[in-house]
This record gives sequence, structure tokens and C-alpha cells, in this order.
Amino acid sequence: MTLPAHLTPEIWLADFFNSKEALSGGVIKRQIRDVERLVGRAHFLDQARRRGYQVVESGRHFVVFCHQHDLKRVV
Repeated sequence: MTLPAHLTPEIWLADFFNSKEALSGGVIKRQIRDVERLVGRAHFLDQARRRGYQVVESGRHFVVFCHQHDLKRVV
């Protein structure tokens, strides 16, 4: 499946990382297959890393912590 002409990987990434949730230091979940199809796994993870964000892979999802705080698994 190809991207619509109006949606480039760069636009998708900009929308993701400039979203209200990301800019407020929130947490965002996206399906891995969508990320891989739209921008590619390596590029997405590189962009998150550049921003100092942490990404967890859980089942079919990437969970992106849009802050630089420590994560601690409690259970």
C-alpha cells in the first residue's frame, strides 16, 4: 500500500512529533505495522532517539514516551 500523495513520511513524522500530546511530554501509541508502512521502523526510531524520547515495543504497538524522564516498570 502506498501513501496518499499529500502524506509524505516527513509530514507524518512532523505531525506525530508536533502533536499536542508529544509537545506536552505525553505518551503516544501507534501500531508498528503503520509506522513501518508510513515511515519505516529505523527512521522512526532514529527520529525518536534524536529527540531523547524512549520507545517501547509491546505486542503490535510502539509506545512513545515523549519526555526524557526515567521509566520504571512497577509490575
